[in-house]
Amino acid sequence: MAQTVGYRIAEALADAGVTTMFGVISIHNMPILDAVAEQGRIRFIPARGEAGAMNMADAFSRVSGELGVALTSTGTAAGNAAGAQAEALTAGSRVLHITSTVDRALMDRDRAAIHDVPKQPEMLRGISKALFRIWDEKGVQGTISAAIRAALTPPTGPVSLEVPIDVQRAQAVAGEKLRVPVPALPQHDTAALDALAARILAARRPMLWLGGGARGAAQEATELVKRGFGAVSSTQGRGVVPESHSASLGAFNMTPEAEEIYASCDLMIVVGSRLRGNETRNNKMALPSPLFQIDAEPTQWGRNYPVDGFICGDAALTLRALLDRLPESLETDPQFHYDIAVARAKSEGALRTRLGPYQVVADHLLSTVSSGPHPWVRDVTISNSTFGNRYVQVAAPNLGVHALGGGIGQGIAMAVGAAVAAPGVRTYTLLGDGGAQLGLAELITAVDQELPITFVLMNDAAYGVIENIQDAQYGGRRHYSKLKTPDFGLLCSAIDMPHTRVERIEDFVAAVDGAADRSGPVMVEVDMISIGPFAEAFAGPPAGAAGSQV
Repeated sequence: MAQTVGYRIAEALADAGVTTMFGVISIHNMPILDAVAEQGRIRFIPARGEAGAMNMADAFSRVSGELGVALTSTGTAAGNAAGAQAEALTAGSRVLHITSTVDRALMDRDRAAIHDVPKQPEMLRGISKALFRIWDEKGVQGTISAAIRAALTPPTGPVSLEVPIDVQRAQAVAGEKLRVPVPALPQHDTAALDALAARILAARRPMLWLGGGARGAAQEATELVKRGFGAVSSTQGRGVVPESHSASLGAFNMTPEAEEIYASCDLMIVVGSRLRGNETRNNKMALPSPLFQIDAEPTQWGRNYPVDGFICGDAALTLRALLDRLPESLETDPQFHYDIAVARAKSEGALRTRLGPYQVVADHLLSTVSSGPHPWVRDVTISNSTFGNRYVQVAAPNLGVHALGGGIGQGIAMAVGAAVAAPGVRTYTLLGDGGAQLGLAELITAVDQELPITFVLMNDAAYGVIENIQDAQYGGRRHYSKLKTPDFGLLCSAIDMPHTRVERIEDFVAAVDGAADRSGPVMVEVDMISIGPFAEAFAGPPAGAAGSQV
């Protein structure tokens, strides 16, 4: 086939290690997708919408560790992906968003060309770590290499790449094949590490707070715990230290029992975490002193909490260098790990009492998801905010996928991306009926690709958390929160997806276990109207505060 720039882009992406791409075909990206199909080196997953494609690329990257690639058309299509890309930006996901613009003679000039959006670059800059454009046939390899390197270099994040349609069609020029770009890692300060090591040697109850930026440092963080540290994680940092470890609070980071542990600690190191407001009571929760911070982004130095020391560096490399400065066993309080285990058990017990009949759901998902390398994908729903984000354990840090930015409706598409990234195992996905209605079209993508996903749909026929907030704060005036909910059984039948409706909580275990015996996607719908409410209503954060953990 003709060696167009579109052909060269597809070739360069494959040479750079891209294995999978998600997107929606259009007249403005056909030169690239035609080449992708003809070359046969990259798997293309056709999404039903650009937002879904971006969520898929995001989740694929989180689970696989590879670059996620989303391909959209220009203007409105690129805009459709914006909300999902904002989620990827919040999570720091390694994503490349390739989009298009109109012909170079018309772009950026507001000439009313069809599909032209003159301010598209401004929109993309707002939701991207960086923005690049391939201006002509000579800039393919260099621009793609720069864009991928930017997405992979800590602090990681989604990068947008614009390619005008006339450039895609242009005749390519010969050039060197693209090699896999190597990210630039920040180098830690050795003197600061020496000082931190000295403080650790004097500590009796040192603690790690692990965020999403520590996902690549599981071995190093776990070794620190083995030597005497305790650990707690943000929701995004779950599994960096195994959640089953007796010295880990897991993501029970804001319970009264956790706060008692913090009060007893004499040092904390925050690694790759922003100490988000919804996990620290809007940064008013007391943390141990002295407080140190390790982050790849220097602007995070003391942003949410004043710190006694800051080290700019890659989490794994910095923790490894710290381990090299410490003895094989620290002289820590022998009671420390026991106290953490007790605090964790009490936190879990308190949570289970709030679930009422849904203890069965939480317990069975805990045993199922943690039994192997199953991706655990969650949309924003009451069940996730109560037990999905902390009680159901993940087997490894890359397997936990949730909407970190708090936006509903992304779970179905994220499940598709996660399942593509984890072939051979079943992906488990927790949804609410409200959020699911925003992403229903991507259920068809799951069926098309025959992906092994169990969608657990918690159906209360409403925006349940909104109704609880209305009950707690607005005198029970339930405006606009009741939903006309589709018959999910009929919907699944129409797209050839097996469906089971659970009307008695006693039937949940059999429904989930039965789904695991199938090869493709299955929906298990939990009828919360029939089963009844939680023992304690979850109403989000208190008015004027930030107490929820979405």
